[in-house]
Order: sequence, then structure tokens, then C-alpha cells
Amino acid sequence: MTQTLPISPWRMFAVEVRAMRRLSPSFVRVTFTGPDLDRFADNGYDQRIKLAFPLPGQRGVALPTGPDWYTHWRELPEHRRNPLRTYTVRAARPLLGEIDVDLVLHGDGGPATRWVRRARLGDELTILGPDAGYEGNHGGIEFRAPSTGQILLAGDETAVPAVSSILERLPLDTRGRVVLEVPDAGDALSLLTPPGVEVTWLARGADPHGSRLVPAVREVAGQLLAAPARTVDAPQIADVDVDTEILWEVPASAAPVPLYAWLAGEAGVIRTLRRHLVSDCGMDRHAVAFMGYWRLGRTA
Repeated sequence: MTQTLPISPWRMFAVEVRAMRRLSPSFVRVTFTGPDLDRFADNGYDQRIKLAFPLPGQRGVALPTGPDWYTHWRELPEHRRNPLRTYTVRAARPLLGEIDVDLVLHGDGGPATRWVRRARLGDELTILGPDAGYEGNHGGIEFRAPSTGQILLAGDETAVPAVSSILERLPLDTRGRVVLEVPDAGDALSLLTPPGVEVTWLARGADPHGSRLVPAVREVAGQLLAAPARTVDAPQIADVDVDTEILWEVPASAAPVPLYAWLAGEAGVIRTLRRHLVSDCGMDRHAVAFMGYWRLGRTA
């Protein structure tokens, strides 16, 4: 008798490039297609996926398979280990067998930037993403839509795809602010937002990461929290060494709060904003989702 294997929350999708479009100086949208992308779960919001890039001289990607594939991947010598990077689904069209991923063109020469600068139609890679055949929670979504209050979304260029996708799924009566720091003034994209949500784009230019974002978020938080959020001294949160630890904490659910904040981007900057919102402004830490997507000077 043939035994049916259980369906896992995530699966590997073999895909190829169907289209590429330069959105701005720093953003490129890549449309992928594949024979089984009709099984890709369109969960929206900030759904994470992983892209596995070909090794130099390879056309496709050959990842280990099976439930322990990640352990086997880590055990491979570096020259045989296909680079993995985490991204957000910008749009999914399962009926057409397509998904869009917006990639940031960094100047660091990492594997994703090298790949996208050379990519051509038909180029192959592998996507690890949610399987629509799995009936449980796929994971990989950190945004929790609050039932009351306002929202504050903030981040750097690496957070723009996630914020863009979140905004498209929000109820029309959502109110709040969005603050995004990007490398170039031309990176201010046209986003679909509820009428009550204001988006502010900040061009960083040659200045350090966070130099525009941190003061802007402090100002906006002060406006949204017209009065201090605390009635007693807020407990000081434990700091995180972003050079050795992952800065990542999200509420399990969005309880009714005056303000719900979602912060993502360079870990050192996000740590500063987290400290300000929780320790200085007195926000409930369970009303603040913060994610260090990357760390300046370090690889993934």
C-alpha cells in the first residue's frame, strides 16, 4: 500500500524569470513563473519567502531535499552551498503561475545583487514558500492587523516591499502613518494605501542608514501618541547585541491598543527605534513588532 506523505507548510518551487522591470534607481521587480506555482499560498501582508540563487557557473539550483534539507545545506562546503536570501512576496497570482518579488540593488556585491544585475529572461532559481495544500498556519507573516487604534509602519529600503504589500491588504478605514527611508529620491514608489494612512518617503543619499528614519519616527510617534502611552514608568527593555543576536520580536496577536507599530530594516537602527517606542514612549512591547532584516557590515 502506498503511504501518502504529509504536506509541509513550505515547499520548494522551481521557477524561472518571466519578466523584469526597473521600478526606481534601487528597486527591480522580478516576475517568476513555474509549473507548480498554482500551489503557492497567497497569504498577503509581509509573507516571507527564501530565494536560492545559482552558484557561479550553474544555470539552476540543486538544494538538498527532504525534511532535513536545511541541515544538509548547512553541512555543505561553502563553494557548493547555494546562497539563500529572505524576501517578501510582492504579489502572487497562483492562477497564472506567477509571483512578483521586488529586489533592492545594494552596492555590496552580495549574491542577490550580483544575480539580479545579470539576470535574463528564462534564468532559473528556487523559491521556498508556503504550500497552499497545507491547511494550517504557514508562518512567515509578522504583521498583525490591529482591531482598533492607529498603525505606524517604518523601515528602510529592505522593508519597502513588505510595507507595500501590507498597505494593499489593510481595511479602507485604517488610519496611521508610514515612514520609509530609501537611498534615492527616485525610490519613492506609488503605493496603494487606505485614505487615512499617510506615507512619508525620506531620501538618505550619502548619509548613514537611519539618519532620516530615526528622527522622523520619533516625531511621528509623538504625534500619534498625543499623550504619553504610560501612566507609570515603563520597564526598561533588555538590549540586544545586534552583532551576535537576531533582533526579532513580534506580538502573537494584535490586542486593542492606541497604536500598533511595525518596524523593519537595519538591525542597529531598528534597535534604536524599538528602545524609543517602548522605553521612552512607554508603548506596550506587545504592540510593537520589530525585525532586524539585516545588519550593516555583516552578511546574511
